[in-house]
Amino acid sequence: MFASSPERTAQAAELATAIRPTAQAAARLVPVAEPLRALLADGALRRGTAVVVAGAAGLGATTLALSLLAEASASGHWCAAVGLDDPGIAAMAELGVDLARCVFVPRPRGAWAAATAELVDGVDVVLVRPPARVAHTAARRLAGRVRDRATVLVVLVEHREDWPVPVALDVEVVASAWHADGRLVARRAEVRATGRGITRPRRVALWLPDAGGAVAEAG
Repeated sequence: MFASSPERTAQAAELATAIRPTAQAAARLVPVAEPLRALLADGALRRGTAVVVAGAAGLGATTLALSLLAEASASGHWCAAVGLDDPGIAAMAELGVDLARCVFVPRPRGAWAAATAELVDGVDVVLVRPPARVAHTAARRLAGRVRDRATVLVVLVEHREDWPVPVALDVEVVASAWHADGRLVARRAEVRATGRGITRPRRVALWLPDAGGAVAEAG
């Protein structure tokens, strides 16, 4: 946990330097798990772009956003998560996230934008959950930094309008329901994606998660 705002920024900068990506920026795509590829125009995350993952609390948006880190981290890309107070380490491992390739800044408080900006310089994918609706200026600055550094930014929000600038991809969990067998075992979700390169909204049914804790196609 970062202490004061200057210390948070300094520590994020040190982390970014220590884990500078080894992948060449010329490799424009960052892989995602197979069940998620149908949501993306390229079947992968494109460097230099931002993705918004939106969904009301309890629908599975956090699980979906974290699952975007799974294949990337497993493939050797560095990832970071900012503002996830309790990311659920065991659940992340079940999703396939390589925890050894992820940096966590769980409680940046007012320094979330500064911490995110510093980590953008050093990792391939940054997932951030802003604490409230983001000011247009802050969102625009982060988007510009992501373009300049050829990083992927995943923004997790409850409502799409909480991120006030356009992005390459909007993904929304529109509905979900838990399935039980004496206990809650799996959550089936309806996910909709719109964005660049997508001529009409894409809808995919996913388990977020399935009975084994992973993300899978629901069929």
